[in-house]
Order: sequence, then C-alpha cells, then structure tokens
Amino acid sequence: MKRPSHTLPSKLVLSSITLAVLTMMGQAHAQQADAPIQRVEVTGSSIKRLATEAALPVTTIKAEEFAQRGMTTLADVMMALPQSASLAPSNAGSGTNINLRGLGVNRTLVLLNGRRLANEAIADGYANLDVIPMSALSRVEILRDGASSIYGSDAIGGVVNFITKNSFDGASVTAQYIQPEKKGGGDEQRATLTFGKGNLASDGWNLYGTLDAHRRSRLAASDRADLSSVDLLTSIGRAPALGSGGYAMPANFTTTANKTAANPLYNAGCAAPYSIQGAKSTCILNASEYGTALYANQQVTFYARGTKRFSDDHTLSIDYLRGQEYILGTKNPTTSLAANGISATLPSTSKWYPGASGGTPAVSTLKGEPLIVTWSVADLGLATTKDVQINQRLAVNDEGRVGEWDYKAGLVYGSSARDNYYQSGYVSGPGLITGLANGSLNPFALQDATGLAYLKSIGADGVRNRTSKSTFAGADLTVTRALTQLAGGAMSLAVGTDFHRDTTEDTKLDITSIVTYAGSSPSHGQGARNVAALFAELDIPITKQLDLDLAIRDDHFSDFGNTINPKASFRFEPMKTLMFRGSANTGFRAPTLFDRYGYRLPGATTTTSAKWDDPVLCPSATPAVAGSGKALPGYVASAVCNVALPKQTGSNADLIPEKSKGFTLGMVVEPTKNMTLSFDYWNIRMTDMLANLPEQVYFADPVKYAPLFVRNSDGTLNYIKNVTMNLGGQKAAGIDVSGAYAFPQTAAGNFKVQLDGTYLTQFDNQLEKGGDYVSNIGRFGVASNGTTSSLPILTFRWKHTLRLNWNYGNLGAQLTQNYNSGYHDQNLVAAQYFRDIEPYKVWNLTTTYKGFKHIAIVAGVTNLLDEKPPVTNHSGYTFGYLSSAASPIGRSFNLRMTYDF
Repeated sequence: MKRPSHTLPSKLVLSSITLAVLTMMGQAHAQQADAPIQRVEVTGSSIKRLATEAALPVTTIKAEEFAQRGMTTLADVMMALPQSASLAPSNAGSGTNINLRGLGVNRTLVLLNGRRLANEAIADGYANLDVIPMSALSRVEILRDGASSIYGSDAIGGVVNFITKNSFDGASVTAQYIQPEKKGGGDEQRATLTFGKGNLASDGWNLYGTLDAHRRSRLAASDRADLSSVDLLTSIGRAPALGSGGYAMPANFTTTANKTAANPLYNAGCAAPYSIQGAKSTCILNASEYGTALYANQQVTFYARGTKRFSDDHTLSIDYLRGQEYILGTKNPTTSLAANGISATLPSTSKWYPGASGGTPAVSTLKGEPLIVTWSVADLGLATTKDVQINQRLAVNDEGRVGEWDYKAGLVYGSSARDNYYQSGYVSGPGLITGLANGSLNPFALQDATGLAYLKSIGADGVRNRTSKSTFAGADLTVTRALTQLAGGAMSLAVGTDFHRDTTEDTKLDITSIVTYAGSSPSHGQGARNVAALFAELDIPITKQLDLDLAIRDDHFSDFGNTINPKASFRFEPMKTLMFRGSANTGFRAPTLFDRYGYRLPGATTTTSAKWDDPVLCPSATPAVAGSGKALPGYVASAVCNVALPKQTGSNADLIPEKSKGFTLGMVVEPTKNMTLSFDYWNIRMTDMLANLPEQVYFADPVKYAPLFVRNSDGTLNYIKNVTMNLGGQKAAGIDVSGAYAFPQTAAGNFKVQLDGTYLTQFDNQLEKGGDYVSNIGRFGVASNGTTSSLPILTFRWKHTLRLNWNYGNLGAQLTQNYNSGYHDQNLVAAQYFRDIEPYKVWNLTTTYKGFKHIAIVAGVTNLLDEKPPVTNHSGYTFGYLSSAASPIGRSFNLRMTYDF
C-alpha cells in the first residue's frame, strides 16, 4: 500500500508539537531522497500512511522535549497542552489524568502503543498516567478529535496515545533533582535506568527494559503561608474569623438546653498554633497549621519489551508494564463525631470539666450539665491515608503480511489494584466517645500520659480500609490492503474486530464503620461488561490533492446493546504551501462500571467538599454564600451553618449512555519557507451527559433542588443526593492555533519560535433536558469533574504555550511561557468582594549541554519570575488560590544529567 510521495517542501521548520500531518518526515525525505518511504500508523486511523498524509489534527510531543522543557512527570506534559483542562498538581489519590477539551477525564481515551490499559481501580473510567514510565516513551500523540469510530467508547474528547521506544541497545542512567527556592517541601527527585541488547536491523531481535522512580515531598500550607494569609483571605471575603464553633482544640461545647456554642479558653486566645479565635466567643481550627498544599507521592515503574523480527514483513513483540504509586493524603486532625447515634459528651464527673480539678477554666453559666463537645484531637496530628496503586499490563503484538493483506493482531491483559490505608492519626470513633465519658481524654488541652496511652489503644494506624480492582482483557485483529489504484494513489481498506472484557470490584471494609472521622461506611460493588466490535475504514485518494477517509464502528455492549458510530474526514492540498482538512463524527460513551454498578448505600457516604449553610435550618437571603445564614432556634450554628454537610455519592442503576456529534475544519499554510501556521475549528455536542451536579448548584436554587435534600423525620438533613446522573447536554467549540518560525541561520546559532494555543468560542452546560444552557467560558459555571475531584472544570477563554528555542553546537536553550487567560471569580461572597481572577503566565528556562562524551546535562529554572498562583474566592479552594491550575511551589531549580554507556 505504499503511495507516491507528495510531501510539503523540505525546508519547512515545524514545531515538535504541531500536527502530525506536518511532521519532520517531509524534511527527512528531501534530505534522503533515495531512502525507502516509511508508512506509519498515526493515532486516529487504522491505515498506515505517510505521516504528512493524515487528515486529522494530531499533536506530537517527542520524548527529548520532556527534558528540554524541564518536565519531570507526565502531569507536567499534560498541563502544558493548551487543549487540556487537567487538574494539576494532582492531590487526588487517583493520580494524574488527562481531560481534553474540559469534557471530563472519562471522555479522553488513554492508550499505550495503541491499546488500552486497565483503568484506575475505583472510578474505573480513566487511566492513571503516573503508572506509565517516562523513560520508556518515544513520543506522545494527542488526537484532538472524537474517535469512537476507531477506538470505541470514551474517545469523545480525543485520544492520548503514549508510544514507547521500538528498541533500545546499550545502557543509560539519568538522575534529576528539583529544588524549590523557598524553604519547605515540594522538592522532587527522579532516577531512571534503561538497558537493552540486540539490533532489529542486523540481529533481528531486541530486548530492553527501563526502571523509573520519582518522588515528591509534602508541601505544607504553612510553607507558603503568604498565599493564604489572614489579610489576603479577608481581602477576598473569606476571612477565617467569620467562622464560629465547629471542631477545634480546645473544644467548643453546647448543652441540651443551650445550643449557642462557647469555649472555656476563648478569653485565653484559644490554643496556638492549633486554633485561633473565631466569632461568637468560640475557637476555630487554625487551617494554616494543618493544611497541605501538595501531597507527598512516589512512583516506581518498570517497562520491558522484547521484539523478534522474522522478516521484513513479520514482527512479533511482547511488552510488560508494572507501575506502582502511593500518595499520602492528609486532612485536619480527627474530630469527635457522633458514633452509633451517640454524641461526644463530657460529663461533669470528668476532671477536665470546666472548673474541675484538671485545670480547665470555669464557665460561669454552667451548672454541671453534660457538655456536647466539638473537639479536634490535636495530639494525633494530621489524619493521613496511604493510597497505593499497582497497574500491570501484558501485551502481545503480531504484525505481518499474508498475500495482499497486512495484518496486526494483539492480545492484552491489564489489571489495576488500589488499596487505601489509615496511615496515621485515625482512631475508633466509639472509642473516642468512651474516652471522653470515662475521663481518660481531655478535649480542652493536649493529653497527659494517660490520655496519650488511651489514644494509642484505639488507634487504627496501618489498617487497610478499602480495596479495589479493575481488569481489562482484550483481543483485536486488523487487516488492510490496497483495493485499486486511483489518481492520487492506492485506495486502501482496513477491517477489524475487537473484543474485550472489563471488570471492577470495590469494597470498603468493616473498619470504616468504626473509624467515623473518615466519613465512610462498609460497602461493596462489582460489575463486568463485554464489548465486541466490528470496524472498517476506507482511504480514498481521489487525486494527489484530495483524499477522503471513511470509517465506521459497530460496538455491542453486553449491558447496553449496539451502537454504530461513523466518521468521515478529508484532506485537500491545492498547492504545496496550503492544505485544508476536516472531519465529522458521532460518539458514544457508556456509563463507567463504577457509575452503573458501584456501591449504593441508603444514607450519606461523605460530606460536601466546601462548607455551606443548610438552606432550611440555617436560612439566608443569599443561600449560596456560606456563613450568611442564621441557625433556627434550637439548632447548633456550628452544625448547620458554614459547615460541610452530609452527601450521598455512589452508583446509579438508571443511567443510560451519552452520545455526541462533532466536527473539525482547519487549514495549514506555509506563508514563507521557514513558517508554518495551522488553524483548526472544533465543535462537540453531547446529549444525556453523565455527570454529578456541582455542589454550588444545589445552594444557588435550594427550592428547585429541594427533592435532592433528603431529610429525616425531624427535619434535620440526612444527606444531599449527589450520585451520577444523566443531565442535559453540553456544547463546546473552539479554535486550535499553531505556529512555528525558524529564523535564518546566524553566526550566533539557530533560533526558532513556536506557539500552540486554544481559543474557546463556546462551552455551555445544560443541567436537565429542556433546560437553559449556562456558559462556562472564563467563569465557574456548572461543569463538574464528577467523582474525580470536587474542584470545578476550568475553561479558560485562551490558553497557550509559547517556546523560544536557541541551538549553537552542543549548547541549547529554551524559554517557555505557559499562559491562561483571566477568569470571573465565583463571587459567592458579599458584594463588596466581587472580583476577577488575573491571567496566569509562567516562564520556564532550560539549558542543555552535550559537549561531554556520553553525558547530557539539562539545567533550568521553573517559574523563572516566581509567579504566584491566582487568588480566588471560590469556596472549593481551601487556601484561596487556584490550586487546580497553578502550582504553589514558586521558583524552583532543575538539574538533570544523563550518562549513556
């Protein structure tokens, strides 16, 4: 199926992350005119072709650019993509994921060498990129277009294909260190070892492996206290002193007769550094003492690949991946939550009762009645969980030729296991209540020896509380051949079949009913799904200038039946310096196994991520502004006002698949021999969108959503129903822009400038069928990250990466700017604090030197100008800055050294 070459001019200088249709193969062909033309399979098509012949918008990032841009993890790579709305740096136990177009992580399909991995084990809707070793990668291809006709479900937003090195002969060691300029944590270390033997061309075989390890230390909020200072939070309407009551050390208390919270040590200034004075004579937790800006994490990954070349037309390869990661998640110290319907009560017989022998100051209004205490157990320190993931995959790939047919067959099996442990700081909830009742524990001060011994006796350190596993097993076969010769080349056909089985199992263990502070309870959910597919693709080169491509796929889901998704694309090149391209497709996404078959419990399973006023028991004229309400008589303000409220999450058996339609239309132009520009308009429409309602939606209109506030018979809130639902639709559209210019060569070296950006023209969400569409462009609208994160999806009007490159002999340098446009803040605060979020731009500088034998050195500065993350009054961002789009680390120094044996 080799086709005549009609590449673009050889002197074209292209960005390493511009479209695959304009890759450097054109230049390489001109420089080596007698070399055989290599056909490759580009992400988004089943037919091999010259890379310059593809009609789809594909971005390619080569592995060597990771180092040139100072990237340490795949999270860095994904955040640099203008088309990505990924959350970073990730504080989620699920690890790093990719969210193309802001449509949600479970609408971006992640592949490794063109095949799926087992998904992250709990949500089972997306892959954790942290388990992929960067040292094994050759390049990353990002298809910025829907691809359900080629890959099936999940590819509505696009496809990210991580492609490993085909072979490696020799040995290489790399060490990298990142040190923040400011004191505290957040430092990173990375080390890799790659080794291999055999030459495919001369020996006919190759075997290589790579071991990759990375760690990041915890960055405490107090290490960047200036980002969340009292003055700053006050200036945006989120002053800490607005809070009252709640859990603190010393504990606040109420009685059955008096629901107004009080504290015996308020006049003494509470107990620094654990608490500060709040409103209404109460103490509140000192969030800056306990907050974590970045969780500690560690990844160790291993990848091995063996390849045997039997002939020019027959190659067999086997690869194995094992990635292990843990993340240490932290939250405020354990609190004295009610357990088994019993409140945390301090009797007057306790020596720690105010005015008794333990030394707690007396409170004149008390007459010996029992105290209901809201206590934060400072002695235990941070409540820390350890989230461990192990992802493995074994894949066999056989490619060859039989007669006139090329074939590619594969087998793959992947498993993803995830276990969560109480690492430290968690105790038995009933045990805590018993310790208060028998006088062992003092809720108003740090514990004495007796109290510490008691806490240790009820501790749950190191106990596993949840175990989950998902698997993926599949087989596929694709055959291609040339059918006939047309004016533009051979018309080629690809047909194939794909069968795979997904399973998931998730169990919260019995210990969760005892450790009440974790806010969980025993549950079990499991499910499985078989998917069988037939697909076909026809490439029709009508002329040397015009090429059409038609594809169709029929998927049969064991639980949802059939879905057929077609796709058509074209490529028109009227002249060597101008090309037009476009595509149209339909898409389909079934509910994830977790969304459909995961745990279901009758009551609350967690609490809201932000603090809110109960709209019935703490009514306010502005219910969406937390802290603006007033508790009804007989209710404790700290329990119903400005507090995390009980919430029910879990699966939903009534979900149906969502569907999409999309199209792209673009052009690539070479106005001069050293300049390339491309513009691609994209448009996606979804219906029956699978998502969770964002929290603020409930409180913006509590009357409308009153049925989702499930209440007990006495009127108290049982839970807010926040399971995954089929909402309305979504409309998203924008323009991808790429440009590259190489300056004429000078005595001072070679200079090049590259720009990649995305401009959003539409991003509208509809919460229910027939309802109004709400714009999310440049504002906190109603787009939700669902079960992945409580933080909102960010949809910047304009986002770009600008790169300035210089090379001179063995020296090189790159200056990179990552830019996000401004944002309207959430502004659920008093009107005088309404504001906008400033644009965020970060400059990174890296230099490279290869003048030493066998040694390559990369040194750089990340966040060269020490740009602070944008300030926000959004209630979901605890520390007052946009942590999902910007790093709190500040300026840091990066040193990397590679030695090739």
